[in-house]
Amino acid sequence: MSSTEAQFRGLIAPIAASVGGRSLDAELQRELNQRYPAHGEAYRQIMQSCRDGIAAGWMCPHEHGGIRYGRVLEAAPELGGCSVDVAQMQDVAGPHHRHPNGEIDLIMPLDQQAEFDGHPAGWLVYGPDTAHRPTVSGGSALVLYLLPEGAIEFTRRAQQ
Repeated sequence: MSSTEAQFRGLIAPIAASVGGRSLDAELQRELNQRYPAHGEAYRQIMQSCRDGIAAGWMCPHEHGGIRYGRVLEAAPELGGCSVDVAQMQDVAGPHHRHPNGEIDLIMPLDQQAEFDGHPAGWLVYGPDTAHRPTVSGGSALVLYLLPEGAIEFTRRAQQ
């Protein structure tokens, strides 16, 4: 693991650990936005670490349909049982998927007006057994996904 990968893990681990075992609901979303606000210090550090990781090639190494993406960290106890994925998207809808255990997103617009699923910069929490087609509009954004137990189920194309 490079120093930048270790730095990223160090930035995200305390946040991920704090959500482990919690109910994924509006209260958690409010708390994350209060404790780690958009454009606050932790947000800025995570965003810069993502930009650095993408530039170095170890983050978002895959590309499909105009989306750069990748699993950065596998689910682990020190991450509250969550995995960490990051995607870079620009004016695109990604593949439909279901969150068996929920999904916690950190939205980091690269273009000021960019939104993820209609939400600006900050945290967005989807509860267990929710599904969506992740969509970035208004420009380009990075989206960090915390997935409890790394669980995600992509919908077959015929069902989309």
